[in-house]
Amino acid sequence: MPGHIRYQQDPLVASVTLVYPERFNTMSRAMWAELRTVAQAIQRHDTVRCVLLSGEGAHFCAGGDISEYTSFRFEEASLRHFHEQEVWGALSALLACDVPIVAQIAGNCMGAGVEIASCCDIRLAAQSAQFGAPIARLGFPMAPREAALVGREVGLVTARQMLLEAAVLGAPEMLQRGFLSQVVADDDLAAKAQATVQRIIRLAPQAARLNKRTLRALNPLPALLDQGRIATNTTASGDPLQPLLASAYAYADSAEQLEGITAFLAKRPPVF
Repeated sequence: MPGHIRYQQDPLVASVTLVYPERFNTMSRAMWAELRTVAQAIQRHDTVRCVLLSGEGAHFCAGGDISEYTSFRFEEASLRHFHEQEVWGALSALLACDVPIVAQIAGNCMGAGVEIASCCDIRLAAQSAQFGAPIARLGFPMAPREAALVGREVGLVTARQMLLEAAVLGAPEMLQRGFLSQVVADDDLAAKAQATVQRIIRLAPQAARLNKRTLRALNPLPALLDQGRIATNTTASGDPLQPLLASAYAYADSAEQLEGITAFLAKRPPVF
């Protein structure tokens, strides 16, 4: 069955689950579109007080669905559309959501998984969870807006390790570096996440939404968000990413990306 986003809601809690367990919940293009739609629906729903975001089964999200990459990554326009509209559309909708989001992170949290977790307010992880963005092995960089988000949340030292040496870090290390709110025994993760959700929904919902707006204003990302839509009128002087975006996807037809993706799909080491 293709990957999808499962969205369940009771009057106070929205449960959002990344479902593609046969591929460790990697994000397909369809899943990015669904995630954006779900996040925007939650933002419009006045009664929801908390979101619980998790992955199906033993993993949170192991990255993007590489099996789709040959259909769009080797052409600049389609690559740009994927990152700027599909991926950033979903991430920006999560970031613009005023409802507190709790991430329940088990197993692999790689690439796209780190980006999605970076949009959450409280991040709980299992002791055995692992974090990274080893996309240099695939021959391509992280998109500028996504890198800005990850760098803000994991810290630039950690982002450099993840992106430049393809480092994979354990949950205790990520807790020490300030990315995680709490690390718990694997068997206790679901119960701890539920307990956190229950604490949040007993608090004043208006205060939570106003606090999230204040915290966003205090620590904004480049290309300020407007309820999940991409800002299109940001000037270069106001957005340090703008000079990068014009040529950010010119690597689409590069030999390195072709080799990295081809090698992965062929289950062999890449030769750069």
